[in-house]
Amino acid sequence: MLCGLALFLYGMHVMGEGLKRASGGKMESILEKLTSNTLMGVLLGALVTAVIQSSSATTVMIVGFVNSGIMKLTQAAGVIMGANIGTTMTSWILSLAGIEGGNFFVQMLKPTSFTPILAIVGVVLVMFAKSEKKHHIGTVLAGFTVLMTGMTMMSNAVKPLADVPEFTNILLMFTNPILGMIAGFVLTAVIQSSSASVGILQALCITGAVKYSAALPIIMGQNIGTCVTALLSAIGASKNARRASLMHLYFNLIGTVAFMLVFYAINAVAPFAFLDDTAGAAGIAVVHTTFNVIATVCWLPFSKLLVKLVTLTIRDDDQTELPDDFKLLDERFLSTPGLAVEQCRVVSRRMAELTREAICDALRIVDEHSYTEEADARICALEKRIDQYEDNLGTYMVKLSRTRLSSADSRTLSVLLHSISDFERISDHAVNLVKAAKEMAEKKMTFSENASRELHIFSKAVRDIVNRTVTCFLESDTILAKSVEPLEECIDDMNVTIKGRHIERLTAGDCTIELGFVLTDICTDLERVADHCSNIAICQIQAPNDEFDAHEYLHTMRRVDREEFEQEEMRYEELYRLPDKA
Repeated sequence: MLCGLALFLYGMHVMGEGLKRASGGKMESILEKLTSNTLMGVLLGALVTAVIQSSSATTVMIVGFVNSGIMKLTQAAGVIMGANIGTTMTSWILSLAGIEGGNFFVQMLKPTSFTPILAIVGVVLVMFAKSEKKHHIGTVLAGFTVLMTGMTMMSNAVKPLADVPEFTNILLMFTNPILGMIAGFVLTAVIQSSSASVGILQALCITGAVKYSAALPIIMGQNIGTCVTALLSAIGASKNARRASLMHLYFNLIGTVAFMLVFYAINAVAPFAFLDDTAGAAGIAVVHTTFNVIATVCWLPFSKLLVKLVTLTIRDDDQTELPDDFKLLDERFLSTPGLAVEQCRVVSRRMAELTREAICDALRIVDEHSYTEEADARICALEKRIDQYEDNLGTYMVKLSRTRLSSADSRTLSVLLHSISDFERISDHAVNLVKAAKEMAEKKMTFSENASRELHIFSKAVRDIVNRTVTCFLESDTILAKSVEPLEECIDDMNVTIKGRHIERLTAGDCTIELGFVLTDICTDLERVADHCSNIAICQIQAPNDEFDAHEYLHTMRRVDREEFEQEEMRYEELYRLPDKA
């Protein structure tokens, strides 16, 4: 029996993990975006839970969504209700083990008939399929086979217990509603899965010693026990996240108590005959589903009352929690790597936008000689914020890289890890540019008319390469990314030309050494910004081929696509042609 239980729990785990990876985070993304009303939330919660086979996993994700501000409590209410319906799908699958009948088609529905076929197909896909998606499907089939094998082993092991009076007497204890609920609660809290605990109950039903009078209270307790996982996940989270986990508890606790009071009150007046009947696997599935559907239908019109109840339990204080992008990097999402990668992408895009804002503002200040202390403070604050983005993203993505990622997610993570350091360095150059503008303002220095015109065109080209780079990063546009490197080469040439012209003006006495130092620093910063843009763009281009060697890419590009590259560079040189020397 213990061996069967071990296989059953392991098979459920493997199947759940396979289903998560096969969905590629899509189910979670749908859950995040399409919960505009409570009814839609119920349907989506049921669908996602039926797919990933775990209401606990769905609820933990919801706690993470609420904690990071992606989802509101009112949206979470419907999804949590739906998750309780979706989790009953497992009990229906497991009930196939109890099918009786001599008909060929009925026999084929029995797990002993079809699981060997699924086992062979699953193992072949796991061992030989090159497609990652087929590999995940194979994992699901293999996990399901192990699960059903464990279920069969448990059922066969407990069959002889039907003739053991001591075992029958233990089960009779659970006909007491309070003891039955406690037993169901403890079992589910320990293994942290109502689906698994219901499956164990279904296996015990094979003995024929479990009556509905004992099974019903146990199932009710199991619905409360499944809340433990969400409650544990909310420790240390925001107020709304703790409220979301408490909402799951209230939904099941109040629903169970109300159901039990009404059910046994009616039973006292007009006894239900079926309570003395022997429970079967399918009957357990019916009871499990019926309760969760009734509880959801009863709670649905009062979802706002449920939100109000948890808000009263965990009250607001005077301090309001500010929205924070870093809350998206919630460690709860690490158990669903596809979703965690998507959150990293969202935060990285915000970092890219802030970097563009910082460098473009700095370019405008230098170009227009419009330095102010307020502008200086704003860009320094942006740079510090971008540093925080790099620290938080880097730490989170290193943790995420240790999880089992799909090849697509692994590539995305590599692109993000390579890019965030370049964005951070661009923000550093924005601060350097403002320092140069500050020095000029304090010393009342101005560039010559020719130098100002040249810097204006130089800044315009750098602004163009920054916009192209950020846009290709935000949209994962490899076509636009290929236009960055020719522009970077053009900017390199401009940098050399402008510095050369400065030396000529210095020799002719048209420029001072002090101004020359400032001009050189500005040009160096602009050229370095273009270099970092090139790194980001090349990373975007190489990612689909799992290559991240910028030097190799540049060497190949100049050798294979030399003519096309030179034409593109000439087009930029024409667009950003420096004025003729006076």
